[in-house]
Amino acid sequence: MKTVFATIVLAVSIAALPAAETMQWTVNQLTGFIKSSAELKHDDRKVAEFLKKVKLKEKLTERTIEELIGYGAGPRTVNGLRDLMTASAALPEPVKEVPKVATPMPPPSAEEQNKLLNQVTEYARNYIKQLPDFLCTQVTRRYVDPAGLEFWQSMDTVTEKLSYVDRHENYQVILVNNRAVTGVSHEQLGGTTSSGEFGTLMRDLFEPEVRAEFGWERWAKLRGRLQHVFAYRVIQPRSKYSVSWASGPNARPLTIIAGYTGLVYADADTGLITRMTLNATEIPPDFPIQKIEQVLDYDFTKIGENEYLLPLKSVVKSRSGKVLSKNEIEFRNYRKFGTESVITFTPDALPEATTQEKPPQ
Repeated sequence: MKTVFATIVLAVSIAALPAAETMQWTVNQLTGFIKSSAELKHDDRKVAEFLKKVKLKEKLTERTIEELIGYGAGPRTVNGLRDLMTASAALPEPVKEVPKVATPMPPPSAEEQNKLLNQVTEYARNYIKQLPDFLCTQVTRRYVDPAGLEFWQSMDTVTEKLSYVDRHENYQVILVNNRAVTGVSHEQLGGTTSSGEFGTLMRDLFEPEVRAEFGWERWAKLRGRLQHVFAYRVIQPRSKYSVSWASGPNARPLTIIAGYTGLVYADADTGLITRMTLNATEIPPDFPIQKIEQVLDYDFTKIGENEYLLPLKSVVKSRSGKVLSKNEIEFRNYRKFGTESVITFTPDALPEATTQEKPPQ
């Protein structure tokens, strides 16, 4: 894997830049300033006035001006750029910047990989045992796309009180679309639902009889921490991953066992699992659901006086015929079991950056 670094020039407030002194800029500095000014919606007249204080070291071309118009440069700014183009006509062409390519991080040795996998396996098999009893708020935002093009339409938002006691999950539906409901169970919601986020998915992957196949994939960063990423595969005959489908809330469900592949992210410092992905495989062609994908993120959360690595967010996508569905499930407000609090509103969605993977720079 190669990571490309680029030079970025950031425009701050126009008022903060020198007003009287002539500034000598490269074309790259000029374009960075204009792009940032457009993004920050600086006043077109003030930007044009500021350009009168700029003197270029290189030739500005019509092509560059056209690119800046596309970025949103205003008419007065464009006039100022054309003045700079005329003044710089005799200057040399801009020097092309060669992107700096980061040296890829070498993978761990085979011995180190085996040692880490043994550590991760031990952790996964004992994960459920170290979890305390707790309560949390589970928010499920459900989307559907009848056309199968991932043009998602919001279906509903379900807010539940989730209690985890003696290694069992119990759900109580509190709000649907921010309106209080009573007498509606988790199973009666219809649509797509999922389970296994609190350790079952992790444990089943590392069970000895499953004999999952692992291989080194890459380095990555999640939430600012370096991660080992391993790819895995579980074949259907040894899998414990079940998928159920029912035509209605009271209909008898059809259930299959599917194989699956995916990735496991393990923290480079602690060896703890911070993300798992899953793609169902070997689904019978006549089964109504033909595609299932899941990304499950874990993060440290304090319950009482101790910190635990607990589910943060799970995204589940599935396809039935042409119809796509997506559930974005967040686990919020973890607290000790017995610590009651009334859920009166649905928390805002987590920022996308919270679960965004970044290169290991």
